[in-house]
Amino acid sequence: MKYLHTMVRVKDLEKSIAFFELLGLKETRRKDSEGGRFTLVFMAAEGQEECPVELTYNWDGDDGLPSDGRHFGHLAYSCENIYDLCQKLMDNGITINRPPRDGHMAFVRSPDNISIELLQEGESLAPAEPWASMGNTGHW
Repeated sequence: MKYLHTMVRVKDLEKSIAFFELLGLKETRRKDSEGGRFTLVFMAAEGQEECPVELTYNWDGDDGLPSDGRHFGHLAYSCENIYDLCQKLMDNGITINRPPRDGHMAFVRSPDNISIELLQEGESLAPAEPWASMGNTGHW
C-alpha cells in the first residue's frame, strides 16, 4: 500500500487555496472536469509533493451529496492488485461501497465511517467478475 492523498470538499475554491498557501502549501496540479462539473486542486508542502491534500470544488455546490455534515472526503491509497485487495476486504466482512468495476477504482469505509479510495497502481486491470456487474452499496 502507498498513501496517495486526502480529499476535502471546499465551498469556495479560491479562499481554500489561499488558506492552504498560508500554511505553506502550493498548487502542484489541477484538473477541471467539464462533464463531472468539478475542479480538483492538489496542494502540497515544498519537498512533499507526493503527499498532497486534494481540494474538490463542485461547480454546482454540494446539494445532493450525502449530508453527513462533513467536508472531509476520503483517504486514497494505491495497491498492487485492486481485485485481490477488495476480495480480502470482503472476506473480512468489509462492504465494498463502490466496486472496482473498471479495474481501477473502489471505495470502502472504515469502521469509523471514513471513506477510503483504492486505486490500482499503474494500468487498470481488465474488467472481471464479480466486480464488473456488482452495484454500489450505500454511499462512499
